[in-house]
Amino acid sequence: MRYMLLIYMQETEVSDEEEKTVAKTHRNVMNEAMRRGIFNGAEPLMPTNTATTVRHKDGKVLVTDGPFAETKEQLGGYYILDCENLDEAIEWASKIPSAYGGSEGCVEIRPIRPMSN
Repeated sequence: MRYMLLIYMQETEVSDEEEKTVAKTHRNVMNEAMRRGIFNGAEPLMPTNTATTVRHKDGKVLVTDGPFAETKEQLGGYYILDCENLDEAIEWASKIPSAYGGSEGCVEIRPIRPMSN
């Protein structure tokens, strides 16, 4: 089953060294997932100040700047992995760095619902 691993973290200023360390850890996780043949994709997201939210209300489209919710942690990126089961997805999520700038984050695991034709 394919799982999306959503990486939540606080957006904080970090040193170049910390940025390089986190990026290296992500590359290591992605390379290992590729070697095991379960890697479907992973990408970081731009900061929330670049977000645009689209809503439908009363038949109208409402467009607002910014993320959809006020939270301490923001969605920073994702992985899509083809895992045997939830236990394997948890194992992979535990390898993904979510702490950034001295703050702790989390990785949310969501099964991907297959689309019917």
